[in-house]
Amino acid sequence: MASLTSSGAWLLILSLGEIVVGSQNISSRIGEPLVLNCKGAPRKPPQQLEWKLNTRRTEAWKVLSPEGDPWESVARVLPNGSLLLPAVGIQDEGTFRCRATNRHGKEIKSNYRLRVYQIPGKPEIVEPASELIAGIPNKVGTCLSEGGYPAGTLSWHLDGKSLVPDGKGVSVREETRRHPDTGLFTIQSELTVTPVPGGPLNPTFSCSLSLGPRSSGQRTLHTAPIQLSVWEPEPLEEVRLVVEPEGGAVAPGGAITLTCEAPAQPPPQIHWLKDGSPLAIAPRSVLFLPEVGVQDQGIYSCVATDQSHGSRESPGVSVSIIETGENGQEEGSVGGPRLGLLALVLGVLGGLVTAVLLVGILLWKRQHRLRKEERKVPECPEEEEERAELHQSEEQETAESNAGGP
Repeated sequence: MASLTSSGAWLLILSLGEIVVGSQNISSRIGEPLVLNCKGAPRKPPQQLEWKLNTRRTEAWKVLSPEGDPWESVARVLPNGSLLLPAVGIQDEGTFRCRATNRHGKEIKSNYRLRVYQIPGKPEIVEPASELIAGIPNKVGTCLSEGGYPAGTLSWHLDGKSLVPDGKGVSVREETRRHPDTGLFTIQSELTVTPVPGGPLNPTFSCSLSLGPRSSGQRTLHTAPIQLSVWEPEPLEEVRLVVEPEGGAVAPGGAITLTCEAPAQPPPQIHWLKDGSPLAIAPRSVLFLPEVGVQDQGIYSCVATDQSHGSRESPGVSVSIIETGENGQEEGSVGGPRLGLLALVLGVLGGLVTAVLLVGILLWKRQHRLRKEERKVPECPEEEEERAELHQSEEQETAESNAGGP
């Protein structure tokens, strides 16, 4: 429905039989019909009047009269001389003028300046944060308004009070887009805050959209508030670098995994150094070297960066390649991957040989001791005579057995 603004008061000027009606500022909602009255026009024919339009649809003044054809579906002159716009659009913004002659021959001019508007849906906060960390910048959320005209203005509030961006503790990033077909606006405002350590633990944020003076009735729309919790971050105390396999030495083409352990809340960003120079890789807590070559050898360390407590570097660890022989095997090896099995077999055989030698030595020593005891002088003559007789009888038996042989 059309409405008159405060600047739309009538201004009557009498000059040589001509009455000029001052310009009126009119606002109308997009899509609704609008009727503009031609002051001074007779209610019934015959009528002497003429409408002139200069809008976004026209390159110059467009002339309409009761006798003329209507301007398609855009506008037409009614029988009482008024101008009807069936459905106001953004392209209808502009100036409308009517010149009419009344029954007394006086010429009256009416001027209208039309502005249109469209009230969008209720704004909302999208992608809200779940919590805030004191001492560092936090994104609270994005206030979004769609389908309005003109664009309007978004504002943020903290605990019911306006938040003014200062570029330090409070910053706002705004974006405005316009639909190519409808001409309606989508606007959004992203809020980032840095909570003060020791400040409120549960702040409440909200956003509002100001529509401007064109719209009638409600001119400010509010989002539903969101309440967030604020907590203090844990300091970064120690940064440790773990390498697998232990020692960081592998054969050429082997894999090494470096893990940076930096316990802190929120988790810090991890950057990597090799021989003191930064590696051109994205921040990550694990560095994997799949096929280690000569170019990968060096001293590696990681740097954990905490926004509220600065950076801390881990002790360095060495990554190296085990030296190999001419045939691509490790120095001193016989079969490369079979080295472990071969060493086991040789160890078992060596143990067996050593055991056999020890047993043989023990048996030899025992026999040698027995022979020495046999050669000792007997303690009494009777034993010597018995031993001599026994030895003599053994020799006779041996001789007889040899004589009876073939």
